Amino acid sequence: MIKVLVVDDSAFMRKAIATMLEKDPQIQVVGSAKNGQEGLEMIKQFNPDVVTLDIEMPIMDGLTALRHIMMESPRPVLMVSSLTTEGAESTLKAMELGAVDFIPKQLSKVSLDIVKIESNLIEKVKAIATRKIRPLSLTRPVPISLPRPVYQRPAAGTPLSDRASLSAPRARVTHDVVAIGVSTGGPPAVQKILSALPKEFPASIVIAQHMPAAFTGPFAARLDGVSQLTVKEAENGDRLRAGHVYVAPGGKHMRLEQKITHVEIVITPEPAAALYKPSADVLVGSVANAVGKRGLSVILTGMGADGMLGVRDLKAKGGMALAQSDASCVVYGMPKAIVDEGLADKVVDIDDMAASIVEYLYK
Repeated sequence: MIKVLVVDDSAFMRKAIATMLEKDPQIQVVGSAKNGQEGLEMIKQFNPDVVTLDIEMPIMDGLTALRHIMMESPRPVLMVSSLTTEGAESTLKAMELGAVDFIPKQLSKVSLDIVKIESNLIEKVKAIATRKIRPLSLTRPVPISLPRPVYQRPAAGTPLSDRASLSAPRARVTHDVVAIGVSTGGPPAVQKILSALPKEFPASIVIAQHMPAAFTGPFAARLDGVSQLTVKEAENGDRLRAGHVYVAPGGKHMRLEQKITHVEIVITPEPAAALYKPSADVLVGSVANAVGKRGLSVILTGMGADGMLGVRDLKAKGGMALAQSDASCVVYGMPKAIVDEGLADKVVDIDDMAASIVEYLYK
């Protein structure tokens, strides 16, 4: 049995979440608390496998309670978030502090999608319940250095006029578009990568993170604040530039199109039937079509197999793929899919992913 503790100041939300979860015979809601302080006491009492945690609560709010959980007894925590800009800011802060994902407050509303919402909640709880949570360091990594020029010692008697031509140029970039696909547990993983990349990073980065529309703008702004690269929420018609990062807007797909002089971003609702918006399959597949062997895909933590079909297309065009390691994923689903298909050129711990990206730019 997976033991879950529900912490929320709304009695309606506590009941709604508990009712949904207990429809699965493998899940037991062992208790419910109406504020963070009561929640911490119940964690000691019941030792739950997973905690759902509201953000706005009296006596002790969710972020304060989360800090205590991660310091004293780390375990998977799902935040309960409103789908607003303010809710996004708080939720992203919570994920930086160690929460693995979030569920929407709209769970409490009557909806035609209630079956889908219940299924998603149960799937998330079951996926994260057995993962060991490693509190993330908030210390900004030291940026990685790019390969330096290598100089050839001139032979004795070489004329001075010929010596300058003997210095080898900086290693040639062979992959100038990096496509990242990521879902559950993604924001801290992406932040760890971008904060370690150098300002002179010689490629463009495009990101498909499974997120609601209200979250991707604040997510991009948060990344921009911790990275030496320029990060923005992508807009239709943006031209890819080296050292720039483009986050796909929630609820839409991002594609790349090769124009005569540049690569351009297209934001579109199609394919409307895609399970995820934005979709890593759509993004990486478009990278394959737009730049072919110049593309490098990076598949990070997340449920399901989104990204695998796109990576298959990219590999067929001569591109390359990195996968996050099982041990460093919150959920080893998306990376596992490309590893199991034999598509990963390298499996990498998240702490080493930035260095591996730089390494593979020159392969």
